[in-house]
Amino acid sequence: MRVFVLALLCSLLSAQVAQKANERYQSPDGRKGMVATLTDPSRDARQKPKELIAELGIKPGMTVVDLGTGPGYMLPYLSAAVGSGGRVIAEDIFPDFLQKAQERTADLKNITFVLGTAKETRLPEKSADLILVLDVYHHLDYPAQTLSELRRALKPEGRLAIVEYHKNEIAMNGGAKEHVRLGQPEAIAEIEANGFTLLSKKDFVPQVQWLGIFTPAKSFAPANLGISVK
Repeated sequence: MRVFVLALLCSLLSAQVAQKANERYQSPDGRKGMVATLTDPSRDARQKPKELIAELGIKPGMTVVDLGTGPGYMLPYLSAAVGSGGRVIAEDIFPDFLQKAQERTADLKNITFVLGTAKETRLPEKSADLILVLDVYHHLDYPAQTLSELRRALKPEGRLAIVEYHKNEIAMNGGAKEHVRLGQPEAIAEIEANGFTLLSKKDFVPQVQWLGIFTPAKSFAPANLGISVK
């Protein structure tokens, strides 16, 4: 059975859709509590950052964006991967998160920090070889606007990497059913409807996280949202 997602996608153009997922991020105390969780060294075992860097094919000299960097968990890995001739752009919408990220990476010289908003990333136009959206897609309140911003920031042959939780009873210690807005097929449909073409997908952490690699669509009309998903 094929279900059309046109109505859903149209409704997301201006809707704030991630309120439940973002509850713990709305106060300084809530974000302070998340810093310890997001930077806990034990996260490496489940997030596999080195394997992710290899999977993404990040090379020295690239410009890589870490969208929603939070307190900067991925920044040391990305900084090492792009090398001294490359650049990492760490973006977040919370100044206190960016301050923590700057403190954690004070000795790294190839990182630039950008304060965005829920609707505007404020990333430089056509600057990025790769944009990494790690555990962030379900937090986007305005996915259509954000995806438009990411298209603008990517180079024509750049890539968008989405690492997102499966919407099941295993991911996020069972919390994904409540916090993750879309399952993998629906999320991919939404991303493609907003101007991207899926290049590849895989279970990066089986039953927990999937990885989708996208590139800006060669031709894209924002009003053309009539797509379908199996």
